[in-house]
Amino acid sequence: MAAWVLALALAAPWGVQGLSGARAAWAAEGQVPDGQTVAGQAAGAATLEEEVVISTPIIEGNETTRYGGLYTEVTQDQITDLNAQDMASALRRTPGVNISRYNPVGSFGGAEGGGVFIRGMGSSRPGGEIVTLYDGVPRTNPVFNHPLLDILPMDPAQSIRVYKGVQPTQFGNGFSSIDVIPKRMTEDGFRTRLFTSYGSYNTFTQGVEHGGKQDGVDYYAGQSLRLSDGHREHSDGQLENHFGRLGYDLYENWNVSWFGNITRNVARDPGSSEEKTNEGRFTTDDVLNVITLSNDYEAADGHLKVYWNNGYVNWAGQSGSTDVTISDWDTYGVRAREAFRAWEGGEVVTGFDYDIMSGKAIFENYNGSTTDFERTDFTLFSPYAAVSHMFGSRQDFFAIPSAGMRYYTHNEFGDQAAPHAGLVFGYRDTELHASYARGVNYPGLEVAVFSENSIPGIANGPYRDDWKDLDPEVVDHFEVGISQKLWGKVKADVTAFWDDGSDRYVMVGNAPPPRMRFENVESFQVQGVETTITYTPLADLSLYAGATWLDTFPSDLPYAPEWTFSAGLNWRFLTHFRLSLDAQYVTEEHVRSQGRKENLVNTETVDPYHVVNGRLAYLFDYKEWGISEGELFLALENITDSDYEYRPGYRMPGSSVTVGASVTF
Repeated sequence: MAAWVLALALAAPWGVQGLSGARAAWAAEGQVPDGQTVAGQAAGAATLEEEVVISTPIIEGNETTRYGGLYTEVTQDQITDLNAQDMASALRRTPGVNISRYNPVGSFGGAEGGGVFIRGMGSSRPGGEIVTLYDGVPRTNPVFNHPLLDILPMDPAQSIRVYKGVQPTQFGNGFSSIDVIPKRMTEDGFRTRLFTSYGSYNTFTQGVEHGGKQDGVDYYAGQSLRLSDGHREHSDGQLENHFGRLGYDLYENWNVSWFGNITRNVARDPGSSEEKTNEGRFTTDDVLNVITLSNDYEAADGHLKVYWNNGYVNWAGQSGSTDVTISDWDTYGVRAREAFRAWEGGEVVTGFDYDIMSGKAIFENYNGSTTDFERTDFTLFSPYAAVSHMFGSRQDFFAIPSAGMRYYTHNEFGDQAAPHAGLVFGYRDTELHASYARGVNYPGLEVAVFSENSIPGIANGPYRDDWKDLDPEVVDHFEVGISQKLWGKVKADVTAFWDDGSDRYVMVGNAPPPRMRFENVESFQVQGVETTITYTPLADLSLYAGATWLDTFPSDLPYAPEWTFSAGLNWRFLTHFRLSLDAQYVTEEHVRSQGRKENLVNTETVDPYHVVNGRLAYLFDYKEWGISEGELFLALENITDSDYEYRPGYRMPGSSVTVGASVTF
């Protein structure tokens, strides 16, 4: 931690007044997230003063919705400052979030090979406890019902929102959510950005973006490539990404747009240094298309989205009896939402999600045999409605009570109701929130795949069709928190939460008799406290610290350490320089996936670890060449050469270096 302490000690009141880094360009072109000020906070919420002109480290901020839910936002500023190469590294310091990975670039199939876990959720494999969204629509692998981080590229992202805990007005069919908001131009003008970098382990990045808006037409397009040989044999990865957006203002209050994204990715399993085995190569191809019709009136706003996502996975070179597993899927549907402000202080929000999950799989075995899982479709329809009313004013005492319901109907697994209620209240710079919500998580196609193909103990037994009798998993989520702004320079948040989950579906029985089958028999509990503080003593210096405490049942819940601490610093000095530092300390934690078998105990753990990273950038412009903003940077990963791992035998990279440049026209 010496480098971290030294950097804090060197902080001095040097710098320039004015927006720094990418934030300046984005603010000038109106590319701040919807409904936010340049300071990055939702309108009307407790915010830092407008004199704050340097981007905050680690996160843009924590926000409370009108319905009592909490989300954390990470923008392109934080992604750049973290020198992140993929989604896991972009969220690695976000409060309440823990990650796992094998490789410097790319994620090997999710879970410990490349996973994101939110307050203890997401460790079940398979199982879609965390809903991954892109432009507000689902983007996941429904065949095995879990997120794939490599099909969630960060280069098209304007920001990433992490919804913590159940929030039925924001998402359904899951217990937490990650939503990637794509880039767009909102003000007239044009923007072009080029970037590249090279570093340890032959890690190379390259990208180009261009956007414009004129006469009611806006567009944004880009391409990026990220690849690395990796720090160990078989730890290479590659992420290829192409994206585009085209929008048109139909009328003063209406807009229609298309967003498309193509990704092609590969990551390998380096294997355990202790066991000398690996699980081969994981290749993903994915295409997403979203058409959105949106409206924005003083008394109402909302959208209608039609989407289609086609994906393909080829997992080759597995260590078991199966050599290659190929899964092919299509998810498509319609999502609608409208918020009505029918009376002063009041709001009614209503909408629905209609999602079709379709997929098939092929299993090629080492003995030459092949088994097929024929294409199967699941359909889920979930309408929702909620009402809220603000009493008082945010300039004085205020209170916003709310209540609502999301209702689910599934073509295989029946119906469920998910009520919720919340209260947001406070006085000026003090805001408190309390909420209750029921979360619902339906089984995916994996229960059919396992029962009919993958698990002989079920497929060859009398209970191979029992998966059709499963119920969805449910969780009752309780949360209370407080946010406080002090002296216009400090914003602090503390949130306590408790999740009580039931009806977790697992395999019971053995083969031979009694035969194996799926049943809803397990429960779990997660409770914890999450706190963050952002201190901006100067316009050119911003500091961040955060901590999360978790207590889980069962106690072997993976990737849910008792304590996680993180800290960060952004400092603009000597006019042209910006220093970004981030650090994390994680206590001992259980690892590997939480298997879906009754009474299964996870015994593998990894030791506590700390990691310190830094990035020093030289900022410049060259108006004669049309360069409005440029930077040259040097980034150091794992400065203290910490020996750490997310799975036993999978040591992460030691100290490494990256140099790079970007220019914006």
